[in-house]
Amino acid sequence: MRVGAPHDLAALPYAHRLEPFAGELEQAGTYEWLHFDGSAFQGAEAGSALFSESAFSSVTFEHGRLRHSRFDEVWLHTVRVVGTNLAETTWLDSECTAGIFAGVEMHGGEMRRTVFHQCKFDSVNLRATTLKDVVFVDCLLRDVDFGGAALADVRFPGSTLDRARFDKATLTRVDLREATALGIASGIGSLNGATISTAQLFDLAPVLAQHVGLTVKDD
Repeated sequence: MRVGAPHDLAALPYAHRLEPFAGELEQAGTYEWLHFDGSAFQGAEAGSALFSESAFSSVTFEHGRLRHSRFDEVWLHTVRVVGTNLAETTWLDSECTAGIFAGVEMHGGEMRRTVFHQCKFDSVNLRATTLKDVVFVDCLLRDVDFGGAALADVRFPGSTLDRARFDKATLTRVDLREATALGIASGIGSLNGATISTAQLFDLAPVLAQHVGLTVKDD
């Protein structure tokens, strides 16, 4: 997937159809061609909702439940998602810029052809999630758990991985070469299927040595 600069709201192919959203989110609601602008959703119960060709600007989600929801061709800018349950959600052809995801449950979901620009992920659970053609551009991923996840054609250009976990993950054509830092807390043995640079290999050498039980000693 080719990735360029983040899109502006006006450049979205469905921008001319967008109508302002007012009100609250509902369980299994359908939200199409809507612009969520400056909304704050506290404890929203909106599981199994469908968001299609919609835009989110400066929106906050706190301690809500959107489990099983679907985000189809959505655009998100400066969203803040804290302590929210997004487990088993589906993300397709979406783009998020300058977002913050903290303490978020996103396990068991699916992401395809989705791009994150300059986002911060802190203590996010992506266990058993399928990521296909997903790109993290200039992002910070701290304490993100990819345990048991399936990653295919995923890239991390300009991104920092800090204490990331890949236990029992499956990686296929995952390109880590452009990541600015590879902080792997666990699951180093699951990185087969990933490509790293020579410099990154030296950075990972202590973790790799520990994984294979190799003692390095200079007398």
